[in-house]
Amino acid sequence: MYAPERHQQILDTARQRGRVEVAGLARELSVTPETVRRDLTALERRGVLRRVHGGAIAVERLGIERPVADRVGSAAVEKERIARAALDELPDGGSVIVDAGTTTVRFAELLPDDRELTVVTHSLAVANALAGRPTITLHLLGGLVRARTLAAVGEWTLAQIAEVFADVAFMGTNGISAERGLTTPDIAEARVKKALMAASRRTVVLADHSKFGREDFARVAPLNEVDTVVTDGAVDADLADDVERSGPRVLIV
Repeated sequence: MYAPERHQQILDTARQRGRVEVAGLARELSVTPETVRRDLTALERRGVLRRVHGGAIAVERLGIERPVADRVGSAAVEKERIARAALDELPDGGSVIVDAGTTTVRFAELLPDDRELTVVTHSLAVANALAGRPTITLHLLGGLVRARTLAAVGEWTLAQIAEVFADVAFMGTNGISAERGLTTPDIAEARVKKALMAASRRTVVLADHSKFGREDFARVAPLNEVDTVVTDGAVDADLADDVERSGPRVLIV
């Protein structure tokens, strides 16, 4: 197995289990512990793992918020399926809110041209994907732009959200669990997300399997405020059932 293949397998295992250990990886990959340590060091330099004594932890389990540029290629196939499935939740016409996030950006790129839609977003990346589309009336919310998410936050953003009401909000999330609901690492981002959900009749959350069971620092909303969660087939069945029992329909694609 080549080093890039080992790195991907180690990263996938860490994200699935939360933590990996040097001795266990050496047995599973049939390599020396020294090779595993070098692999973990390389993955830590990429910012996807954090080294701990005897192994490493996936940054997702540490509540560390990775910059949006580092997340674009993560679970790309799953995000594509989720984004395409979420298109079925669109109204025939009317207004939608599109939250910041890599999956929601892909969703925005896939919006059809066969209907007139008004789109409200605080995400520069979403706005960039939709600017100039003839069937889209685009409203970009202003505010303090966070470098990690390229999304506007703060009182100015919240004041603008309070002036609109949309048919559906398509939301991203960093974490989703039955106990804590939707969570994200940043309080300012959480406040904007909560306001976006309140400014819509329905809420659809786009979340790949790695978000299930994760609980971040700032709470966005309980799950009884969510109508539908769209995720991929790699999601843990028990976690998905727990989420669905808490309120929203969970659509697995």
